[in-house]
Amino acid sequence: MAVVALALTACAVPEWQKPGTPASQILQDMGQPQVRNPLPDGGERWVYSRQPMGQQIYHFDFDSGQRLLSVRQVLNPSDFHQLRPGVDTQDSVYRYFGKPALVEGVANFKGDIWTYRFRENGGDRLAHVFLDPQRVVQRIMFTDEWRNDDDRR
Repeated sequence: MAVVALALTACAVPEWQKPGTPASQILQDMGQPQVRNPLPDGGERWVYSRQPMGQQIYHFDFDSGQRLLSVRQVLNPSDFHQLRPGVDTQDSVYRYFGKPALVEGVANFKGDIWTYRFRENGGDRLAHVFLDPQRVVQRIMFTDEWRNDDDRR
């Protein structure tokens, strides 16, 4: 029975969830969110991530009565450009986007680089969020994702 429940959860499609659906039904359909954030109006935002291999992260916003208001896919350049270098922190990035696909470093930057996989204009892309040793966002950079099976090289 647990296998059937897991299979059904894996098949749940965020975009098919309808406004007004109770949070308990979303929880049953989608499983536990990666992150839960309070919203100013007394509601709550649930973050569902398909990282590390998936290319989507969804925000499920609920009103104060725990009814679904909206579902939005947030892995896109526009949402990353809302990050404020020198202001936003590792915690605020995590609360908005959830866990990254990859955490890495490079020789010419002191700090971690959080990398998220996403799709843009039909192509595989990476968003790199540079966090200094104090865990403050310093910059955001976008690159193409080259896979081993990619013939474009």
